[in-house]
Amino acid sequence: MSKNWMQERRRDYYYRKAKQLDYRSRASFKLIQLNDRFNLFKPGMTVVDLGAAPGGWLQVVAERVGPRGKVIGVDLQPIEPIEGVQTIKGDIRKQEVLDELLVISGGKVDVVLSDMSPNITGSYSMDHARSIELCEMALSFALTTLSRNGKLVFKMFEGDLSRDLIAEVQKHFETVKRYSPEASRSSSSEIYVIAKGFGKGTQGQSG
Repeated sequence: MSKNWMQERRRDYYYRKAKQLDYRSRASFKLIQLNDRFNLFKPGMTVVDLGAAPGGWLQVVAERVGPRGKVIGVDLQPIEPIEGVQTIKGDIRKQEVLDELLVISGGKVDVVLSDMSPNITGSYSMDHARSIELCEMALSFALTTLSRNGKLVFKMFEGDLSRDLIAEVQKHFETVKRYSPEASRSSSSEIYVIAKGFGKGTQGQSG
């Protein structure tokens, strides 16, 4: 009971704090903690957030890249406007969406983010497999759009398919870390993968 009470209290804390700071989601604090730990954003960067609705991560990014930066959110759902942020309603697997994004970004993306989650079925093996599919989609998108030395951050449900995915990411990035922000629920199996140094992975080194 004590553990559940602590979980609820922590969840309530971030929920209340999001309301106080006018963030659209308590998940904003996950990205703040990831940035504090891994120094993801700098003023003037171009950042794309996949599965961006309702926009909590977009708000955090816009604050950190500033007016010289470009922040682009993509989601199947519409996103209420955010100052300094451009949004695309569409599926990143479709060429027309990718084309639109490349035009807006000027063909240069410094950071790709994905907080995408599958619809939870309650079957862990199925949810894990669907989570990995979304991660693979984010990786594929990053390989198409990132500039050299760019960064990729995505959420993954841990499981038996995780190792192969991480090995694939390592082929393309210099460093790959896993991290669980304090704002994540302790009962969750989600973990964030932070890949930095695009173009300097084992594949690039062997070339």
